[in-house]
Amino acid sequence: MTLEELERYKKVQSIAKETIEFLKSFIKEGLSAKDIKDAAEKFMKGKGVNSFWYHNIGALVFVGEQTTISIPGREYEASDTKVQSEDLVTVDLGPEINGFRGDFARSFAIQDGRVVEVNQSESSEIIQGIEIVIKLHEIFKDLVKENTSFEEAYTQINSIIEDSGFENLDFKKNLGHTIVKNKNDRIYIEAGNKTKFKDINLFTFEPHIKKRKGKYGFKHENIYYFNQGKIQIL
Repeated sequence: MTLEELERYKKVQSIAKETIEFLKSFIKEGLSAKDIKDAAEKFMKGKGVNSFWYHNIGALVFVGEQTTISIPGREYEASDTKVQSEDLVTVDLGPEINGFRGDFARSFAIQDGRVVEVNQSESSEIIQGIEIVIKLHEIFKDLVKENTSFEEAYTQINSIIEDSGFENLDFKKNLGHTIVKNKNDRIYIEAGNKTKFKDINLFTFEPHIKKRKGKYGFKHENIYYFNQGKIQIL
């Protein structure tokens, strides 16, 4: 990957990050998952995004108990489920500009009908879920080295998820994937994958977890890469 290509990936990922910031003030009680999806996609297009790489879906949005759903993109249809006064919303973005792709997901705590910082939520499940999924990224950054294999990362992180009282919700049971020009060429952070991170340009880490016997699913996704032996967030 050239420096020019890296900058193009950074550009499209920066639009995904801007979209999440926009949604913090846009999401409110009474809006549906479809309303949020449409607004996110319109915002990204306004910033120069000219396609969506994941089955032409720019934003996978889930509200409330539907945040536990994990399905292939070709099966996704934004629901009319509306945000409640105290709730959780997950948004997973997939913008693309001329073949360069972004991938970025966040969970939003809703309190008194608005997005709030996690510590302002009155739901202990939401607080714990968001805090744990963010903590997993810190563990991942400390754990993964260039010679670490995808399987090693999967095994150790999945064990931490289970030991924390949570479960991996991903329908394929993976924890992330490579970022490539053809989505069919992606490989996954999963059991049995001996690929080492040093052999990959860009990769996501995107745990989707639920507390055992809980009702919400939590997502938090970044794209990472190695620069001079150190892991970096795109």
